[in-house]
Amino acid sequence: MFEGLKQKSSAKQAIYRQTLLTFDMLRQVSQELVVELSRRVSSVDSSVVIEYRPINEMEFHIRFSGDLLVFVLHSNIVTFPDDYGPMPTKYVESDFRRRFFGHIMAYNFMADSIKYQRLNDPGYLVGRLLINIDQHYFLEGVQQLELPDNDMSDTPVTEDALRVFVESAMIAAVNNDLVAPPMTDIQKITVKQKLENQQVSRGSKVGFSFSRQDAALVRGMNE
Repeated sequence: MFEGLKQKSSAKQAIYRQTLLTFDMLRQVSQELVVELSRRVSSVDSSVVIEYRPINEMEFHIRFSGDLLVFVLHSNIVTFPDDYGPMPTKYVESDFRRRFFGHIMAYNFMADSIKYQRLNDPGYLVGRLLINIDQHYFLEGVQQLELPDNDMSDTPVTEDALRVFVESAMIAAVNNDLVAPPMTDIQKITVKQKLENQQVSRGSKVGFSFSRQDAALVRGMNE
């Protein structure tokens, strides 16, 4: 039993280190992409701002137009049921350590929700990047993301793959339009809403359609 616990604990530490390396690479790729896009956009319209914001070692933001992408490194290592995602592949089944993953989450918020601290505004999970002990990845997410096959054996983490992840997440966020509520839904406003500067007439995101029919993707947001 001791040997089993030792192997699993050692594997999880190694996976977390691989996930940290991936997150640092994702951070660097994002900064380079923001600089490139800012240069290209400013030549067309100088009022459009694309900005990278470091938050801490486990979070950074990309703000563009009215959207905000929040990238978060989760501190825990997770596993999944045997029939989920990459789990039933020969690659995973051949090594028990490949059954465990670090994960990086990408959320889409309205930029003003964070700016004005509108605490009731929702954010949407755009994608989840799973990283294994070999630093291979499995990407889950909305239809706009370019998703690889379930087999992780041929998906090593690369700068190009992470750039595609960030770019497609930005496209998904831009294409997720704001929809204003009907007048009948905002006829009344409470004093509390007024004092808390809640803009009840603001639009809300329509949400996303997921490429893989998986409720666990949504449930896993805060696990």
